[in-house]
Amino acid sequence: MIELLIIFIKTTVVFGLVLAHVAYTTYAERKIIGRAQARMGPMEVGPHGLLQPIADFIKIFFKEDIVPANSEKIIFQIAPVIVLIFTMINLAVIPFERNFILADLNVGLLFILASASISVYGIILAGWASNSKYSFLGGLRSASQVLSYEIALGLSLAGVVLAAGSLNLRDIVIAQHNFALGMYAIPQIIGFVVFIIAAFAETNRAPFDLPEAETELVAGYLTEYSAFRYALFFLAEYVAMYIMASLCALCFLGGWTIPRFLTDILPFLEKVPGIIWFAIKVYAFIFLYIWVRATFPRYRFDQLLNIGWKILIPAGIVNLLIVAFVKKFV
Repeated sequence: MIELLIIFIKTTVVFGLVLAHVAYTTYAERKIIGRAQARMGPMEVGPHGLLQPIADFIKIFFKEDIVPANSEKIIFQIAPVIVLIFTMINLAVIPFERNFILADLNVGLLFILASASISVYGIILAGWASNSKYSFLGGLRSASQVLSYEIALGLSLAGVVLAAGSLNLRDIVIAQHNFALGMYAIPQIIGFVVFIIAAFAETNRAPFDLPEAETELVAGYLTEYSAFRYALFFLAEYVAMYIMASLCALCFLGGWTIPRFLTDILPFLEKVPGIIWFAIKVYAFIFLYIWVRATFPRYRFDQLLNIGWKILIPAGIVNLLIVAFVKKFV
């Protein structure tokens, strides 16, 4: 009974904190992009616009939920729920600290990749069920985009798995801490770069936000959605950003640990809680997401696929071969 209560409390804390982070990531994104474009960003609701996410939630909660007359109504209504569920469950296998994880799976990394693959079905179903050519094209784009970039993403992480000898995320972090440099981002720089680029495409973020390209498809697979169902897709997108940022921190940046050569020089760093280091790394990756959105124009769809199939996948294979060679002979 006590164990169930502890699991319930941990789950509530994790999901509550992630939802709060998502709400204020939208605020931070508008502020950062505003600064990049010499604007102020949200300023009206609360001091410096700090209450803007709350105002947005209240507004979207009370908006009318419109279901198109000619749509496949049941599928149309459950599609955003499918996307959100198979995105949120990934939080269960992420170790936020050495002893803070909801479900310590031996195949945690594989679980996240599988869940990400399933969540795209919700986007495809949303595009098809809307009975709109814009939505349908957005769904098809998402399918082809995820198919091509998941291969590159998997190859980049395969090098990490080979080096650590485990699919368990906690074991991967411990293996990095025992490694001389304290992280795999430096020796596996090719895989690290491939992962970063593939993570942008995997979460449909600019400059790879082709499934919802407003210049061509109005809003892509979101075109016919409104009110709270519309918000569920955005909630899933921002949660997916945090999932990818956490994967980056865990698989390439040492997770909640810092390199030993740093703690040897500055011993007081060992007293900093691991969750702080993990959060700093995740926030840095989220800032990169926002910075890239404010900086780069959107790619054409043929360019997107060319990058995935002709550059990232071969680079991922090269990285895997290098890691295998070093593991075997060096």
